[in-house]
Amino acid sequence: MPELPEVEVVRAGLEPAVTGATAASVTVFDERSLRRHEGPSEDFIDRLTGRTFLTPQRRGKFMWLPLAASDGPDSAEPDSAATHGEALVTHLGMSGQVLLRDRSTDDRLTRIRIELDHPDHGALRLNFVDQRIFGSMAIDSMLPTVDQPAFAVPSQVAHIARDPLDPFFDDAKFLRALKAKRTTVKRALLDQTLISGIGNIYVDEALWASRVHYNQPTETLSRPKAVQLLAEVRAVFTKALAEGGTSFDTQYLNVNGESGYFAHSLNVYGQQGRACPRCGREVVRESFMNRGSHFCKFCQRIRVPVVAAR
Repeated sequence: MPELPEVEVVRAGLEPAVTGATAASVTVFDERSLRRHEGPSEDFIDRLTGRTFLTPQRRGKFMWLPLAASDGPDSAEPDSAATHGEALVTHLGMSGQVLLRDRSTDDRLTRIRIELDHPDHGALRLNFVDQRIFGSMAIDSMLPTVDQPAFAVPSQVAHIARDPLDPFFDDAKFLRALKAKRTTVKRALLDQTLISGIGNIYVDEALWASRVHYNQPTETLSRPKAVQLLAEVRAVFTKALAEGGTSFDTQYLNVNGESGYFAHSLNVYGQQGRACPRCGREVVRESFMNRGSHFCKFCQRIRVPVVAAR
């Protein structure tokens, strides 16, 4: 599943082409891609056609395109979206792609097509392509955020925590919540209500970089180690963003249909049987939550806190 870096690459790629563009026409080829939309495809089409997109936004793995009020401001500035407006919410699922094309280009497995008219770039086509049909598009209402009421998110995203690249992410609040979670570290980092955007690839990479075992109990993780772990999450996200995200196949592509190349920088994820880049011992894979955890048994050991003798 695309994680924060992949979704942010798509968001950033859409920004110049979509901001200020109007949906000239909308075609739904497969209603399964509207599973999160409250209403039939006709409702989705009617509510989106003729609307103008504002600057694309993201939280964790969710991305949305705020919609200017249908009778509202002609401004396409990011702050012009009303707090209680609407947005086109996009979740890529396992294999969703949002591809920018010219009007003459089609993509196999396109589920939703939006023809765009942009004041500067002219006629464009936005294809939502999804092989496995776990992704979706939906028009959703915007709600003010609890911690920053001046900012709004779609109602479908309201339960998702801020991600560590969000300027309003509260490090101290996260560290307290992590300590109190009473679970294991990897389970906690995959909990999108605690911290968003992290999936199996980047959690394994951050745990390796900070030398933390995936099954380390959260209550036994020292504060300095937790701080280091959070820093490594940010570091791996930043590096992955610079390299366009992680592509193992054509299921993840950016808006131009190109693959990211962070897969070449992975230290442990998918590297089972190879040498740990740090110590040279074998990287292993163990089953975890219907997926796998990739780690080095020597570098990443479960640490038992030392209890002072009385």
